[in-house]
Amino acid sequence: MTATLTARIRENLDREVRPEVAAYAGMLGKEAGALGVLFYGSNLRTGLLEGVLDFYVLLPGPQRERIWPRVSYREWTFGSEILRAKIATMSLDQFARAASGNSRDTTIWARFVQPCALVWAHDEVSHSTITEAVEGAARTAARLAATLGPDKGKAEDYWRALFRATYRAEFRIEKAGREDSILEVNRSHFEGLLPLAWEAEGLAFMREGDLLVPAMAAASRKQLLDWWNKRARLGKALNLLRLAKATTTFEGAADYAAWKLHRHTGITLAVTPFRAKHPLLAAPGAALELWRKRRAQR
Repeated sequence: MTATLTARIRENLDREVRPEVAAYAGMLGKEAGALGVLFYGSNLRTGLLEGVLDFYVLLPGPQRERIWPRVSYREWTFGSEILRAKIATMSLDQFARAASGNSRDTTIWARFVQPCALVWAHDEVSHSTITEAVEGAARTAARLAATLGPDKGKAEDYWRALFRATYRAEFRIEKAGREDSILEVNRSHFEGLLPLAWEAEGLAFMREGDLLVPAMAAASRKQLLDWWNKRARLGKALNLLRLAKATTTFEGAADYAAWKLHRHTGITLAVTPFRAKHPLLAAPGAALELWRKRRAQR
């Protein structure tokens, strides 16, 4: 059964992207000596080049930085287009470990059970290794979805429970109900994915029409809940550490954060010269302004 999930993941990863995106990924991968470059986010779904493209650059060897990934922002001219990208960089080994749930991180498997494309790979071995890692993300997410979801329900009920929990655990700016929009815009991606991942995990389940009924022993459920609760308690702290680190490597971080905030919430925060030059020092004031504006939205 695992091969069936692998084939599904590989098909998703091998989707076509715009030549501009492929060229950008190839440039980043070769420049960094990477094993592969993943492309994800709304631009993957829409096929547009506006806004900021999202890449993960996966490196050979062990993870060198304890707080990962390293995030940067870059603009690159391709033909007549100015392409803007947010680039996350980490080792493939650490990416695979996080995707399989063998780290304290919640972001990798929750992000890469969603659509992504392997736009550039160093070779076929790298391609297969990255495919296996993304499959691990699907399996990790699926077993937690079975634990957090209803005793019986549609596949979307389990995914909704999963994403609702991960958003609560992380330091996120998205509006409440973000999990519904994820499922709505990526309906074809998630169609049929959950039972494939459960089969790959060896998690028994029954079908009652369009309802799924996972059969999970009480001891297994408790073990998974303990696993999740430990990570949920650390989620916000880890993400704040990563945001703090990103301010030292992310050129244009304040502009990017303001753009993302407006895109997801409709709230506009002015990027003052002080905020642009010292985003970390300016964070408390920006957070207070954001809190006031969010209260005004209600």
